[in-house]
Amino acid sequence: MARRRRFRAAEALAALLLLALSAACGSRLPESDFEDGTRPDRTTPSTAGEPIRVGIITSATSPVGGNAFTGPRDGAKAYFEHLNAQGGIDGRPVEVRLCDDGGSGVGNNECVHELVDEDEVVALVATTALDYAGASRVSRARVPDIGGQPIGPAYDTWPHLYGIYGSLAPREGTTGWDGELYGGTEVYRYFKREHGARTAAVVSYNQSASAAYARLVEQGLRAEGYKVVTEQVDFALPNFRAVAADLKEQGADLVFDAIDSHGNARLCAAMDDAGVEITAKVTNVQNWTSTVADDYQDAPRCRNALWATGSSRNFEDTDHPAVREFRAATEGLKTHSQWQLEGWAAARWFTEAARACADEGVTRACVDGWMSRSQNFTADGLLLPVRFEHLAEPPETRRACLSVARWQDGRGWVSQGEMDENCFEVPQLPYQP
Repeated sequence: MARRRRFRAAEALAALLLLALSAACGSRLPESDFEDGTRPDRTTPSTAGEPIRVGIITSATSPVGGNAFTGPRDGAKAYFEHLNAQGGIDGRPVEVRLCDDGGSGVGNNECVHELVDEDEVVALVATTALDYAGASRVSRARVPDIGGQPIGPAYDTWPHLYGIYGSLAPREGTTGWDGELYGGTEVYRYFKREHGARTAAVVSYNQSASAAYARLVEQGLRAEGYKVVTEQVDFALPNFRAVAADLKEQGADLVFDAIDSHGNARLCAAMDDAGVEITAKVTNVQNWTSTVADDYQDAPRCRNALWATGSSRNFEDTDHPAVREFRAATEGLKTHSQWQLEGWAAARWFTEAARACADEGVTRACVDGWMSRSQNFTADGLLLPVRFEHLAEPPETRRACLSVARWQDGRGWVSQGEMDENCFEVPQLPYQP
């Protein structure tokens, strides 16, 4: 059964809006720098016991800060360490090569060159790159990129790239369908159906990337019949007190935002000071972390109205065996997050592909062939079923499911229903990434 497809890439970009103000995209290295070593058959079957080499590219030192992108990397590393402790893949350990691209296109191309051409990795896993400038290079080398985060449009553009949420797009070198991607309105439908929400506010900065994402959210809300209240603040001198006062006056049920994490904390504090009562302050998967109590320490009322939505099982849902395994293996980490769990799931995905190739040889071609045929992967229930299709035309509607959790002091993130049952038939709306 066809499952959800949301504005995932746009959501991830919204969580990183400050980058548009503080970081240049960076020029791309010329393709001539990579002419050697592009053959798809660079990896050959290895003898038993030899390590299977994979690469992880992360914008770990990007201008956003050291912790913004590292969750998927940490989750994938934890999985491979756990796997190696159990004997690896058919007796072969997985050797992980890390590369920090610094959040720039130049750095990303350098990482691709290092991992694909020099280290000759079998696959990339859990890629989390602000500017995936080297995506076309990875695709041309036919290196499977498994379970990456769709911060940009690469996973809806290139073959051999398999994003953590799947894709319906043709992926023949052009983004989406004629440059447009499509996403559903299931988040807005959920709060309307389950909580009777009718009025939603969207808070943004007076900055182009922030305003663009805000318009995207407004489009989805209006398609679901909401009254939409738009609030825009000055990036340099945001007056969140005025926003909070208007939210109270307008009687908003929900608050969505297109601002950074620091701005969200200040907005929540202003809402508490103004006595704003809302059904939900809705955030995205990147902010679904264990640090909420500290991040929102000055806003207890708003903090306990935080809701997160996504496509993976709540990392605090330890009643589920796959989550328990993840938490046990990552108990040494100072914090936990949904992105860590998704990085763990990405590593598990590669492992299933590699095990299927063990007899004939764990090569790029074999792993990529298995990935191209894989459908409805769930990582034993950690993900909603992931599909890769090549639809000539975008769907007008789609059955979409979502994972939902709410923060509660003393309990953390509490799951709201079963993600395989929070499902809706919703329209698919176009947007330009």
